[in-house]
Amino acid sequence: MTAPLLSIRDLTVDFSADTGDFRAVDGLSLDVPAGRTVALVGESGSGKSVTAQAILRILPKAARIGGGRILFTDPRRGRSVDIARLAAESSEMRALRGGRIAMIFQEPMTSLSPLHTVGDQVTEALLLHAAVSREEARRQAVAVFERVGFPDPKRALVTYPFELSGGLRQRAMIAMALITKPDLLVADEPTTALDVTTQAQILDLLRDLQAETGMAMLLITHDLGVVANVADSVAVLYRGRLMEAGSREDVFRRPGHPYLKALMRAVPRFHMQEGERLTPIREVRSAVLARKAGEPHRPDPPGPLLAVRDIAKSYTLRAGWFSGTVRRIDAVKGVSLELWPNRTLGLVGESGCGKTTLSKIVMRAIRPDAGSVTFDDGGGAGPRDVFALKDRELKDFRRAVQFVFQDPFSSLNPRMTVYEILTEPLRIHGVGTPDERYERAKELLDMVGLDTRSLRRYPHAFSGGQRQRLGIARALALKPRVLLCDEPVSALDVSVQAQVLNLLKDLQASLGISYLFVSHNLAVVDYIADTIAVMCRGRIVEEAPKAALFRNPAHPYTRALLAAVPEPDLDHPLDLKLLMSDRFSDPASWPEPFRLVGAETGTMQEISPGHCVRVSGSSLRQAA
Repeated sequence: MTAPLLSIRDLTVDFSADTGDFRAVDGLSLDVPAGRTVALVGESGSGKSVTAQAILRILPKAARIGGGRILFTDPRRGRSVDIARLAAESSEMRALRGGRIAMIFQEPMTSLSPLHTVGDQVTEALLLHAAVSREEARRQAVAVFERVGFPDPKRALVTYPFELSGGLRQRAMIAMALITKPDLLVADEPTTALDVTTQAQILDLLRDLQAETGMAMLLITHDLGVVANVADSVAVLYRGRLMEAGSREDVFRRPGHPYLKALMRAVPRFHMQEGERLTPIREVRSAVLARKAGEPHRPDPPGPLLAVRDIAKSYTLRAGWFSGTVRRIDAVKGVSLELWPNRTLGLVGESGCGKTTLSKIVMRAIRPDAGSVTFDDGGGAGPRDVFALKDRELKDFRRAVQFVFQDPFSSLNPRMTVYEILTEPLRIHGVGTPDERYERAKELLDMVGLDTRSLRRYPHAFSGGQRQRLGIARALALKPRVLLCDEPVSALDVSVQAQVLNLLKDLQASLGISYLFVSHNLAVVDYIADTIAVMCRGRIVEEAPKAALFRNPAHPYTRALLAAVPEPDLDHPLDLKLLMSDRFSDPASWPEPFRLVGAETGTMQEISPGHCVRVSGSSLRQAA
């Protein structure tokens, strides 16, 4: 029997802390065969990334390998080496790291140097590990840029990371890893920060590259939908220990361990029953919400709370510092939406489609070029133009409409305690006495399922899911009518995501809050929203109640988004035919009657009650 390319046996990794040692990986044994993909699955904190760092010997200073072996069989030398016994900075380890074993990191923006071009960073890897000239390195870099799907491979040589989209940055990371033709690729959450269409393209790219080069891949992820589409075998970690391992078929068809079954129940799925809830591994419970559920809500307006009418926003970009050439970018093109009381409007689309820009316009953080935003809080004054509000009325609007940010790490001030974070909005708006603010802070923590004894702790002491709940608690401090949620669960693992989504539903039922929920994941929006608007290139291309949208998606772009959502179901694999290029998001490439050429915006046409789709020229009925 052929020895596996990578064989981990009884690996332990310990961290030293002020409170004592902590074991992050506890007796892990795992094999990665040549040419195969092994998925390492688990929640945040389960030891997945620490295992990857141990394989490449890039553990933080506080960590050490406490025992076990990491045997790597170098197929080019025909011998095995125990990586656990090598010094991290030895010449032999440096030859393996980046040469024979490469890694794709989770966040490409923090993994790429902002001071060097992408071309320099990719060629550096080859120059370090191969005896080639700089000219040959550049030639090979252009070839690998072309292979990973850069639209202009030669220009990528002189492009800086900040000039690239999230998907192209991740492709640059893949190019850097693949240019040395490694035998093993360690991919640590390579698609977590990407929208579903870009994620599907990256997964298809990795699968093609693996078939072409024969490399093995250790895929680290918490997304069971991704695992079901690309892995050959699966290993499930919980608190550093292996809970279950087997082929993809066995693990998904016949899951055995309760932890794996719990992970599967936590994933949002299409076609969930009405009223069915996600089942997180640890449920968030709140005595305050249970009590407030029976209290009457504030009076609702007769019409929508928020009404967006024909909003347009464009930006002018200069081609260079000294260039006179300018380029006009239409971020939002004639968007109209309505958000009604106690309802959730889901806004979905790829990165760069204008979702966040529209949210900032609604918040009055950005002024539009055209159109209006009106707000009616139900107080009897009727709808008011948000951009005409001044003084007291503007302050009231700021209290009534709050924002929940995408990144729970950067949106909380690391120098403020939880108490200061939660009471800062109250101090700014002059709400309550110090004692009343303290009680409100404790009530907010209870609402989001956090221990009220956490008030004196700092954000770094919380996990990602707990920080997101702190962000929600801060947004609730002033008792708003509307929460604008900008990708609030995209950075969270599936169980914590289920916690936050259930929490948002409970808050709406108990407090009568309305949500504008921005996301790129239709499965998440299907679970949380009542009505869904699909946005592409600054336009709303389809809007419908969620049942109608998923039962009868009419627009080709909506169908592409649906096809791009990876489900944790072997019987529903990704449909990559729609996702092989960017044509599905190019309005000029859409079939009639949806095609939009140049500055043409088309019109929204109702095809069933409440279900509208954007068409150009003839109506759908005429086209049929």
